[in-house]
Amino acid sequence: MFRPRNIVWLIAAVIAAPAAAPVAAQQGPAPGVPTSIQAAQARPPAPKAWTLGIGIAPIVAPAWQGSRDMALSIFPDLRLNYRDDVFLSVPDGLGWNAVNQDGWKLGPLAKLRFGRQESTGGSPFLVTGGSTALRGMGNVGLAGEFGGFAQKSLAKNRLRLRAELRQGTGGHDGLVADTNISWNDRTPTASLLYSVGLRATWADSDYSNVYFGVTQAQALATGLPSSRTGSGLISAGVNATLTKPLGRFGSKGALTLFTSYDRLGDAVADGSLIRQRGDRNQVAVGLAYGVRFGWN
Repeated sequence: MFRPRNIVWLIAAVIAAPAAAPVAAQQGPAPGVPTSIQAAQARPPAPKAWTLGIGIAPIVAPAWQGSRDMALSIFPDLRLNYRDDVFLSVPDGLGWNAVNQDGWKLGPLAKLRFGRQESTGGSPFLVTGGSTALRGMGNVGLAGEFGGFAQKSLAKNRLRLRAELRQGTGGHDGLVADTNISWNDRTPTASLLYSVGLRATWADSDYSNVYFGVTQAQALATGLPSSRTGSGLISAGVNATLTKPLGRFGSKGALTLFTSYDRLGDAVADGSLIRQRGDRNQVAVGLAYGVRFGWN
């Protein structure tokens, strides 16, 4: 299932990806240039203690979670990292790699989930398009989600397995789990970076009923049959990205083309909202541009 939050996580990941590795020198040192100096020039700059990423991405995607109507949104992305220890961003939340060794990363995590507007079905970043299918359902407010994560990297950091478990408060009070497996690599010349992944979201009924259930009051306001949704698989899908670093070692930023397909699980797709006004199949496509700055 496509969610603006999910796609924002996806943009953030590709914008913040490591800069492309240099192409190996084939001709040997240039005349008159010491080998040590040339070797230093051929390596990417040493990482800084602090990094700030700034990005923006127009995305064409379903107007709301499970919608059959498409909309254009423009998502901003600001990311602040301290070494490989602490990270802060809207898509990834606030987290700390309390354990960071032998390919493992584990730690606490806090995230925000943006609300949903019944008038348009859109997020705060909606530009054009939208949906009238949610009128009468009421708005869903901003939610905070608190929990933790575990990630394991294999195959020289190309294969990554990650799981998150978070308890919501505010807009929803449910328990949410995200699982993801991805392969991240680059072409032999490092001119392009790419990734492909599989993902799934699981949640309890306290979560699913906020976004997919129809109460008696909502049924009277919308004309939909009342229905409650259950716990279990909310969605499962695939995603892919292709990134072009701009300038030497990505010094001028990067462009990323991405797409995703998600299918809603039975736990929510069998409810009257999706059966009568939604679509189990969710497709999104977008283009992101981002730059990074670093300092010690």
